[in-house]
Amino acid sequence: MTKLFSFRDDPAVPDFDDCAPVAVMDGECAVCSWGARMIHRLDRSDTVRICPIQTPLGAALLRHYGLSSDDPSTWLFIDEGLAYADFEAVVHAGRRFGGWGRLAGALKILPRPLRNWLYQRLARNRYALFGRADMCAVPDPGFQRRLLR
Repeated sequence: MTKLFSFRDDPAVPDFDDCAPVAVMDGECAVCSWGARMIHRLDRSDTVRICPIQTPLGAALLRHYGLSSDDPSTWLFIDEGLAYADFEAVVHAGRRFGGWGRLAGALKILPRPLRNWLYQRLARNRYALFGRADMCAVPDPGFQRRLLR
């Protein structure tokens, strides 16, 4: 997407500890909340942090990568200074987690235009299809330690 750790040079992005991967996702979306819980379960390294887009840091990271926090139909996975968006973020995160997470890579058999179309359809209709949920309200203390606010 851009150069390594480009967000470090952006004065609009608040400073944060970027030594571990960060998943930037909609904190009010039921699908994203489920995805955040899956990250918590699959990340055996216990290092990936989750940043809701509703936070100043999450919104700034989206803006930095040319995405709108007012239309949060995407999510980012920032790993080793590189940002992956949408479907590519899902696949990259799955590879990083290994095990069951690698199953996300199987979806790469679909042509990229079809993958992007399917992702956008799901993302744009996620509230209507799956409703809302507050990922920040998950009571698990281990999950709460992952959240960047």
